[in-house]
Amino acid sequence: MRSPLSFVGLGSNLDDPPAQLRSALAALARQQACELLAISPFYRSAALTPPGDPRPQPDYCNAVVALRSALPPGELLQMLLAIEKAHGRERQADQRWQPRPLDLDLLSCGRQIVQQARLRLPHPELAARRFVLQPWADLAPGFAPPGHAQLAHLLGQLTCPPLQRWGD
Repeated sequence: MRSPLSFVGLGSNLDDPPAQLRSALAALARQQACELLAISPFYRSAALTPPGDPRPQPDYCNAVVALRSALPPGELLQMLLAIEKAHGRERQADQRWQPRPLDLDLLSCGRQIVQQARLRLPHPELAARRFVLQPWADLAPGFAPPGHAQLAHLLGQLTCPPLQRWGD
């Protein structure tokens, strides 16, 4: 049986963000359990900050990668978390809005729906995030995550302006 098509969102806003993403992509490519299929362009996005917090953060560099993996979703997530940690990411419950050297989000894994404490698939906030939808739609505009419309349609529903490619 063929491994399911999975999508992973990548983001960084510390320590040379494009270099962090390139390093994470190289780490993914070295994984025996993964086959990288496609990588979106890198995009620049403003950091999300909690309401009422005026502290500025550097912009994020974001991308999405398509891959196939024989790993079940929970193990794939653990692999992504290990790559984050190797890049200096220390996950803590109170750091949702903090700058980070690397953020890897498992967006979808085939047609699977997962509702667990540490893993929800498809990613629960994907439809509201241009920094996820725009690069993801570059790779698979006709893909419809379970329970959602096609990516191109979701992207067209957003009212925020399009992202600029990193370096433009």
